[in-house]
Amino acid sequence: MLKQQRQPCPITSTAVKDPVWIPQVTALGWLIITRDAKIQEHTAEIAAVRDNGARMVALGSRDARGTFDQIEVFMCQWRAIQASLDESGPFIYVATRTTFRPIDLGP
Repeated sequence: MLKQQRQPCPITSTAVKDPVWIPQVTALGWLIITRDAKIQEHTAEIAAVRDNGARMVALGSRDARGTFDQIEVFMCQWRAIQASLDESGPFIYVATRTTFRPIDLGP
């Protein structure tokens, strides 16, 4: 049986700025999963998502502080996250244990 392989992430540092890495991973067709409780305040990141047609899910609020908490949010929203794979970008959803809601991407 052939194992499907995806190429490794081209971003190798957390210091890479949003306007640089977001277009790169969007070009690969990837859904971006990030931990960002204050995504709505990060206008450059929102603009990069909007301008590049990216698809992003932000694990938000206090629900996603530590690794286990992030996994819990991810698993609680598994079906919604999986369904978002079929959507065209741009979009950003904020996921908590109990909600999965879109945020306004602006103009």
